[in-house]
Amino acid sequence: MPANLDSIEQLVAKAATRGARVVLLPEYSSYFVDPFDETLALNAEEIDGQFVTGLVAIADQHDVHVVAGLLERGRDGRRVRNTVVAVDRTGVLARYRKLHLYDAFGVRESDWVEPGEIASPETFEFDGLRFGLMTCYDLRFPEVTRVLADAGVDVVLVAAEWVRGPLKEHHWRTLLLARAIENTVEVAGADHPPRLGVGHSMIVDPQGVEMATVGTATDVAIAYLERETLDRIRQVNPALRLRRFRVEPLT
Repeated sequence: MPANLDSIEQLVAKAATRGARVVLLPEYSSYFVDPFDETLALNAEEIDGQFVTGLVAIADQHDVHVVAGLLERGRDGRRVRNTVVAVDRTGVLARYRKLHLYDAFGVRESDWVEPGEIASPETFEFDGLRFGLMTCYDLRFPEVTRVLADAGVDVVLVAAEWVRGPLKEHHWRTLLLARAIENTVEVAGADHPPRLGVGHSMIVDPQGVEMATVGTATDVAIAYLERETLDRIRQVNPALRLRRFRVEPLT
């Protein structure tokens, strides 16, 4: 974990020097092992533990907001929670626990991870924009982003460990663009580079334009978001106002 915080600090420092004020890191930024094993629970901690405390210190040092995924201790002592937190120098601003677990493509995340509770989204505001959080596999469920849009979110931050496989880069890119276009929101997706993930971290505008991408390197992508641009796109394409259905939980 200290090594991960060191890497995060270096990336945040690079982003901050390029003008970033909100910095998104991937899912499982505190610890990851493939395949999953008992070390997940051994490396989990509470929200006020060492990892999040370290994120707050990094946010303070570089005067930014930091969003990153971590292993949070679960309720039964065996499984963990796959959690994303947003912090600034004052502490935790919002948290999100992954709703849809990755029981697909031959993987069973639910054997090791507890699903998050269905609840009202926690969001945070900065520079006239409202930010919401999401994790990896949730991207495949369009209603998750729509719930965030209903909560007034302008920017969706997707922390991911997008598992590699046939066409998976295509799925990742296509879904990021689709969620941005159909909800008229900005979407930022941060993924681990190969060999852990597919990489291709990017920032997408509400028209599906990739404003900045990283590819398969370990680096930062920077984009500048403007309230006026978002408002103009939503005026031309008022899809959220014209829809005739709402999202309701199954359970």
